[in-house]
Amino acid sequence: MTSFKKKYINKSTEAAPLAVFRILFGSMMFLSIARFWSYGWIDKLYIQPKFFFSYYGFEWIKPIGMYTYLLFGVCGAAAILIALGYKYRMAMLIFFLSFTYIELMDKTTYLNHYYFISGLSFLMLFLPANAYFSLDASQNPKRAFQQIPVWTINSLKLLLGIVYFYAGLAKLNSDWLLKAMPLKIWLPAKFDIPLLGNLLSQEWVQYAFSWVGAGYDLAIPFLLLYKKTRTFAFVLVVIFHVLTRVLFPIGMFPYIMIICTLIFFDASLHHKILTLVAKLFQIAKTKFDTGKAYVFQKNTIGQLKYAVVLLFFAFQVLVPFRYLLYPGELFWTEQGYRFSWRVMLTEKSGYAQFKIVDGVSQRWFYVDNSDFLSPFQEKQMAFQSDFILEYAHYLKEYFENDGHQKVAVYVDSQVALNGRLSTTFVDPKVDLAQEKESFKHKNWIIPFKDEIKGF
Repeated sequence: MTSFKKKYINKSTEAAPLAVFRILFGSMMFLSIARFWSYGWIDKLYIQPKFFFSYYGFEWIKPIGMYTYLLFGVCGAAAILIALGYKYRMAMLIFFLSFTYIELMDKTTYLNHYYFISGLSFLMLFLPANAYFSLDASQNPKRAFQQIPVWTINSLKLLLGIVYFYAGLAKLNSDWLLKAMPLKIWLPAKFDIPLLGNLLSQEWVQYAFSWVGAGYDLAIPFLLLYKKTRTFAFVLVVIFHVLTRVLFPIGMFPYIMIICTLIFFDASLHHKILTLVAKLFQIAKTKFDTGKAYVFQKNTIGQLKYAVVLLFFAFQVLVPFRYLLYPGELFWTEQGYRFSWRVMLTEKSGYAQFKIVDGVSQRWFYVDNSDFLSPFQEKQMAFQSDFILEYAHYLKEYFENDGHQKVAVYVDSQVALNGRLSTTFVDPKVDLAQEKESFKHKNWIIPFKDEIKGF
C-alpha cells in the first residue's frame, strides 16, 4: 500500500499535461457553447417549450426565460477563463454550476457526454490545473509550480478509464453481440456516406462494428496506459471517434474525447504543445519552468479535498450498478439506466395516448400531446417511465386548474425496443395521477416480454 501511494498518489510529476488539458478543455467547452447558441438550440430547447421534464430531486431547476441566454453566456465566459488559467478556481466553479444547471433544466436533453462534462468539471475543481502556463501563475509567482502530485493526473486517467470500460461492459449483452442491435437498424440508414455507405447495409459489417466497439471500449484504457501501445491506442481513439462522428449526430463529444486522451501521454509531448502555443501567442514559456513542486496541504481542508475526490470516484464506480436493485429488464424499464455510461445501446420508439377522466362527472377525453410538448419532448416521453409519470401529474394539475375535478390520468403506451414489435409499456388501468415519483420500482410498468442477457 505504501509503494502504491508513493507511485500513483504522492509522487511529483510535470504539471504540463494538466496545463494542456486545462487549455484544451476550456477551449472545447467555449466552442461547444458557441455552437449550441449559433444553431438556435437555446431558443428551441429551453425557451419555446411550454413544459420541461425535471430530474427527481431537482424539480426546482427550470429554464429562466430569456435569461437562459445570459446563463449560456456566463458558462461560455467561464470556459474562456479556464483556458487562460485566470481566476481558475472561481471560473471552474462557475462553469460547473452553470453547465450543470443547463443540463438539469430539461431531462429531455440528457446525453452521456453532458454528464461526463459535469463530472469532469467537478473533479477539476480540486486539481491545480492553473499551477503551470496560466495567467494565475504568471501574475502570482506563489501560485506557479512546475511539479504537481501525480494523483492529479492519474485521477483524470481514472475517470476516462471508467467511462470507456463501463461503456464496454454495457455492450456485453445479447442484443449488441448476438443480434447486432441497434446497429443493424442504424447503419443501413447511412447508405449515402461516401466509401462506407454500401458496406453499412451488410450484416457482417454490422456485427463487426458491434464486436469491435465492445472490444475497443474495454481495451482502450489499458492500451493508453502502457507506453509501448499508447501511440497505437491514440490512433485507434482518433479513428473510432471520427468514425462515430461521421455515422452519428453526437456533436462535439468525439473531439472532446480525443483531446482528453492526450492526458495519457508523457510530459514531453505536452511541453512541445505548450511551446507551440507560446510561440503562437508570444508567451515566454521559460518563466513557468521554475522547478517548484506543488504540495497539497495536510490540514483539515486538504484532507477534506481528498475525501471529496474519493467519494466522487466511489460514486462513479457504484452508481452504474444501481440497476441491480430493480427487477425487470433494464433496457425496457430504464430504471438505473442514466448516469451509467450506457452509450447508444438501444433504439426505442413509443406511442403514448393519455386519457383524462373527471372524477365527479365521469366524463373523459384524450389529450393532444402536441398542445403541451415539443416533438422532441413527445418522442422522448413516449418510452420512458419517469417522463410519462411526470407528464401525467402535469396533466392532472393543468386540467384541474381548468375546472375539472378529481382528475384521473390513464395512458395507452406502446413501446418497441431494438427492432422488436411494439408491446404495452404501462398498465392502462393504473391512474398515474395517484402514483408518486421515487427511487422505488415502478410496478405499473408491464414486464418485458423477451430476455436480454448480459450486463
